[in-house]
Amino acid sequence: MSFPAYDDYMESSVEWLTEIPRNWDVVPIKRVGRLKGGAGFPHADQGVEGELLDFHKVNALSRADADGYLAPSDNTISPDTASRLGAFVFPPETIVFAKVGAALLLSRIRIIGNDSCIDNNMMGLIVHQELFDVTFIRYAMELVRFDLIANPGAVPSLNEGQIGNFRLPTPTDIDEQKTIANFLDAETSKIDALVAEQRRLIELLKEKRQAVISHAVTKGLNPNAPMKDSGIEWLGEVPEHWEVKKFKHLLSMIVDNRGRTPQFGDEGVPMLEAKQITEGTRHPSRSFIKFVPREVVDQFERDKVCEGDVLITTVGATAGRAVLVDASPDYFIAQNVIGMRPKSEVLPDYLFYLVISDFFYSSLMMTNKSNTIDNLKVSVFINNYCTLPPKEEQAPIVEYLNEHLETFTQLQAEAKGAIELLQERRTALISAAVTGKIDVREYATQETT
Repeated sequence: MSFPAYDDYMESSVEWLTEIPRNWDVVPIKRVGRLKGGAGFPHADQGVEGELLDFHKVNALSRADADGYLAPSDNTISPDTASRLGAFVFPPETIVFAKVGAALLLSRIRIIGNDSCIDNNMMGLIVHQELFDVTFIRYAMELVRFDLIANPGAVPSLNEGQIGNFRLPTPTDIDEQKTIANFLDAETSKIDALVAEQRRLIELLKEKRQAVISHAVTKGLNPNAPMKDSGIEWLGEVPEHWEVKKFKHLLSMIVDNRGRTPQFGDEGVPMLEAKQITEGTRHPSRSFIKFVPREVVDQFERDKVCEGDVLITTVGATAGRAVLVDASPDYFIAQNVIGMRPKSEVLPDYLFYLVISDFFYSSLMMTNKSNTIDNLKVSVFINNYCTLPPKEEQAPIVEYLNEHLETFTQLQAEAKGAIELLQERRTALISAAVTGKIDVREYATQETT
């Protein structure tokens, strides 16, 4: 859909903005409303349930509804606590954003719906609502290049002067601001709905992918094969001629490092970290950022990783993710990654698919005390039971999975590509509307009649 331009433009006096419609102005954010930073809260005062005021920490910016309003907080504080701590109470319709740390660079602009306090990693803009429409200003603030105006460094930060002097294009007529905001609400909600559909599709594809893997490595490819009880509650029946044995009996060795932290440099032997083992990938990423001089690497490397090893992460949010080592690995592994080398009667690809199956993941859950996957003990999970078909049957299973999973990978890539295009369209539409590059007034009027 295309939209007309305004009839008349003038120079904006802002280099990145160039021209704006004749009836618009360019206004520093400090004139749009009152800027106010959040307050520091002792841990004991960071929120309880049932008090009058919402309390938002900076991570709340990731939880907002389709209209940009922060979700109601589970943490609340009383007006007395706010007064005692000298914390400012921000009224409803305040625009909030991060002012410190990595969250600042995400450029998340939100609105609070209730009287709230915010922590000292955030800042609020209390808009002069007699002159400016809050929703329009929220959209316009997506133009702010936080990465360019913030104080650089390991922990980027922003003060009121830096954000306050950033100039926003705005119609001088508040009704026109509201018209543009209503238009963007309607159009972005359509785009967001399409994005949500693509994300649901990706999740369905992931579920289907896992179902295909788990069925192949626990039931095989022959639907008419005689079955037997595996004796394992979460496994159920398996083909009669398959073995059910402890996972350690599939391995010839466990590969790990010496559990020490080396001194890193800019070159040498790269170290593969857990973050390079990502969900849904077959091989580890070679985006190395840590290196150890070759002359000392033997102090930290107990065994060398070989082609055909299966790597699995053992600690943290990525625990339980696995990849298959491809040809000629020229790296050693971090202490929160272990390698599993299959015996000769086990195909590496079969071992990989077994480890990434829902069945194997369930067995990890069952043997972890907290029923969560955040710290795998090798000595425990290698004693879990698993399925092992004859080697001549493993190859057809691997071939079948390679072929079918490629289809899922392609469909997921297409869905991710569609999301990227939709998000680009959303950003471009907002930018064009709030800078006056397109005139949506007539279209918005048609939409509301």
